[in-house]
Amino acid sequence: MQPQTTDNSNEHIAFIGGGNMASAIMGGLLKRGLPASQIQVVEPFAEQRARLTQQFQVAVSEAPGASLSRASLIVWAVKPQTFREAAAQTRAHTPAARHLSVAAGIRSDSIAAWLGTERIVRAMPNTPALIGQGMTALFARPAVSEADRRAVERVIQTTGDYMWLTQEDQLDAVTALSGSGPAYVFYFMEAMIEAGTDMGLSREQAHQLAVGTFVGASALAKEATEPPDVLRARVTSKGGTTYAALTSMEQAGIKAQFMQAMHAAQKRATEMGDEFGAT
Repeated sequence: MQPQTTDNSNEHIAFIGGGNMASAIMGGLLKRGLPASQIQVVEPFAEQRARLTQQFQVAVSEAPGASLSRASLIVWAVKPQTFREAAAQTRAHTPAARHLSVAAGIRSDSIAAWLGTERIVRAMPNTPALIGQGMTALFARPAVSEADRRAVERVIQTTGDYMWLTQEDQLDAVTALSGSGPAYVFYFMEAMIEAGTDMGLSREQAHQLAVGTFVGASALAKEATEPPDVLRARVTSKGGTTYAALTSMEQAGIKAQFMQAMHAAQKRATEMGDEFGAT
């Protein structure tokens, strides 16, 4: 998917919530040429408001107001447990806007009920979006037009790659796989760094080697035509060092436990939709 230039002729984008993911999207939009004057943020915390103003020179307010009526797209970057309350405060100001939610777990049925509109796209991004290397899955309700989809794509592509899903419940699996996925990578990096220091490397050396290995292996997997199991087999000579490590992992059941952990993440995503969604 090739980057495109942002069509900023009549785009006005409002963010409800100004945390890390909102900042990643804002930064990408500004780099692609969207004027700061066409971005506004609603952020209740004073420290965050000051940071956003200094970093992006965008308009930031403490609470929703009439100025939101200018927005053609509202990006919901709030915590799941605060979505309902924020929607109640915002709804009257955004009757004509399309809506993009990056809140984990909150289903589009709930968002539609809270906002009184069907023009809703749900997204599950991940933290590499902060450096433009994110992976985002998108789901659109039936009322979302092709023009709405293109507008969402122009926003999301500033953070990396994306894919459209046809079933909303797949977003819970996406949350478990790529949404939470960077934490799994960092977890394995931690283990590799600790093992490296145990084996006599300095922490700096082990860190450089671990990070470089993940970067290189990921790049190889992205470019290769073969699946990961084939790539793994190519570096696993029977009786060699890689074979010894992988055999140890298999005997410990690490693969099965890792898959079980991802199912736990998927289950929690579903529970959050039940817990914080509309009743």
